[in-house]
Amino acid sequence: MDNNNQPVISYKRDALFLSLAGIFLTSLVLGNVIGTTKFVTIFSVTLPTWMLNIVPSLIRDNNIYTMSVPVGVIAYPFTFLATDLISELYGRKKAQLVVWVGFWMNVFMLFLMTVNHWLPNTGGVSGGLQLFEGVYEFMIGNTIASMIAYLVAQTVDVRLFHFWKDLTNGKHLWLRNNASTTVSQLVDSTAILTILFIAGNLGKEVDTIGKLIILIINSYLFKFFFALFDTPLCYLGVKLFQDFEEDPSEYSLFE
Repeated sequence: MDNNNQPVISYKRDALFLSLAGIFLTSLVLGNVIGTTKFVTIFSVTLPTWMLNIVPSLIRDNNIYTMSVPVGVIAYPFTFLATDLISELYGRKKAQLVVWVGFWMNVFMLFLMTVNHWLPNTGGVSGGLQLFEGVYEFMIGNTIASMIAYLVAQTVDVRLFHFWKDLTNGKHLWLRNNASTTVSQLVDSTAILTILFIAGNLGKEVDTIGKLIILIINSYLFKFFFALFDTPLCYLGVKLFQDFEEDPSEYSLFE
């Protein structure tokens, strides 16, 4: 490579890494802040008779299946897409670094929110004191639960991604992308919703293990289908940015 082009390539490589890390951190923070404040219906479908024996009654209302997920879940799959691209282009150590940065950033966010909670209110000036306190109380439980689940799930994702990458000598991106993400997202969905259920942060209606399982299944199904959808996006990203690759494992998908 021409040495005159090296600073440009280095700058673009750094800019790409910061952009992917930014997508990861923004999705992570947003998912933790909004968390389970609202549940949204992704779709609702009437199941044909032959499917009633296949689909457990636990996750349907008679013959109607509704995929309802917390709004925080919609942001979270983008964290896996970002870490998969970072893993592929920059290697396991940088991907794991971003995971740890995200963890400590959440700790810092909790610290700032707690300081603001403790500081006395200036009477007659605050425009949304009850709103702030409500967000704070709700966010504490969500963020702590999310941090525990996130650290475990993202670490599983990064390590599985590179396990499959080493095993296939850098080939078959679709395999490591899906095999790592689908497993780690099951870990994440189960861990965070179980913790929130125990802490009482899922609302009064979610009061049985059965209802918790429904939420876990819906949350995981959404993430699972997103994982399949993000595979072509991962291929596209690696193809577009292959010139900026610096993965020290020396396995390259496009050679």
